[in-house]
Amino acid sequence: MVISKKDIIFFNKKKIFIAGASGFIGTNLVNKLKKFNCKIFYHYHTAKPPKKMKGVTFIKADLTKQSNCKKVLKDIDIVFMCAANTSGAKIIQDKPLNHLTPNLIMNTLMLESAYINKIKKFIFISSNTVYPVTNFKVKESDTNYEYFEKYFIVGWMKRFTEIMCEMYSTKIKNKMVTIVIRPGNLYGPFDKFDWDKSKVIAALIRKFVEKHDPINVWGDGKDIKDFLYIDDFIDGLIKVTSRVNKFEVLNLASSKQITIRRIIEILKKITNHNAKIEFDITKPTMIPKRMISIKKAKDQLAYKPIIDIEDGLTRTINWYKSNDN
Repeated sequence: MVISKKDIIFFNKKKIFIAGASGFIGTNLVNKLKKFNCKIFYHYHTAKPPKKMKGVTFIKADLTKQSNCKKVLKDIDIVFMCAANTSGAKIIQDKPLNHLTPNLIMNTLMLESAYINKIKKFIFISSNTVYPVTNFKVKESDTNYEYFEKYFIVGWMKRFTEIMCEMYSTKIKNKMVTIVIRPGNLYGPFDKFDWDKSKVIAALIRKFVEKHDPINVWGDGKDIKDFLYIDDFIDGLIKVTSRVNKFEVLNLASSKQITIRRIIEILKKITNHNAKIEFDITKPTMIPKRMISIKKAKDQLAYKPIIDIEDGLTRTINWYKSNDN
């Protein structure tokens, strides 16, 4: 993905609030935007923020409190709503309500506060969990309120927030521009690598780097996913924010299908660790097939990911090894 000079100029001198800046998406977004001539407001709650960065203001706040949301968005131009309670397959299965109440409260209060503060653009990071199980690449109009059973709660939470975004953009007199982004399965530097919260690629990378043998894999490994390297996602997010000026819903994914078994073979090659693989079908797994269309983003924004899966996995492994994990 190539960001144009025009995209960079768009952010010139703008005040950018990144909710959940210490998370996976937020951290990578901050690292990109701090290279531009904009003022970044880095929001965090319980996570420890990084060292002081030039042009970045750190704000600690609980976004489930209305007064905090109104205060932090004063005089802000653009909001990236990256803050969310997230987890891996085990927590989604065992404690699905973790994704419901806190996220709905945060999303509702942040939208309301953005509107009160006359925010120019509100970008909501949604999820591909809003789509049903299909045998084809889902496009943005394929939401039908039928969810993979284990995604029922998180899918409804994300979808309802999307609908709230649409309300603020199209159903009231004084409209606010909101943009809904549905990512593919993201991976890369600054992902969560702890056992409880890590998703499949991060968990597998840790097992290969630590030379587990055998390597235990949840499920049968035949799941089909759409994995997108985080840099391609962030660059797409920058382009969307710069160029879209009305309510829009966009998939940002790779549009390429790959099985977990194929990921394992690539990791064996990269790490030179030919461990025995044990598939455990008793462990929690998620949707067996997820294919995503990016035709809309290609047509409107010339969106085109450039990091292939082997390159992306290599970069992620190198980052993981060099960051004291």
